[in-house]
Amino acid sequence: MKSGLAAGLALLLIAASPAPRVDDLGWLAGQWISETGDRWTEESWTDPRGGVMLGHSRSGRGDALREFEFLRIAPGADGTPAYVAQPQGGAPVAFALVRHDAASATFENAAHDYPQRIHYARDGDTLTATISAIDGSKPRRWTYRRR
Repeated sequence: MKSGLAAGLALLLIAASPAPRVDDLGWLAGQWISETGDRWTEESWTDPRGGVMLGHSRSGRGDALREFEFLRIAPGADGTPAYVAQPQGGAPVAFALVRHDAASATFENAAHDYPQRIHYARDGDTLTATISAIDGSKPRRWTYRRR
């Protein structure tokens, strides 16, 4: 009986949890930079406002730009925040928020070729971004410091 009651209370708490909002991801805002030798990657995010965060990323080597990406986090069709990437300014690709807490967020799109998972985690002035296949294989990781 006690385990049934505990399970029922757990379900009630989950059901009563507020739906995630873009504002919950405000910890991502700021200007971030990762540098290794002459390779660099910069990523910037605005504070949430109007239910949207806007971002961009650029990577290069020395003085040469190699890649750029326009980014946004906005409510998807179901209202759940989605990470929308436009690599090289191309067609938008959406990744749904599947998990988050006060300092991390995971977005997924199993139908996309690669990446299928995007994970951010912040610890003070350090931000780690990891992209991977849906099962976590083929990871690529960037460790940024606040700029």
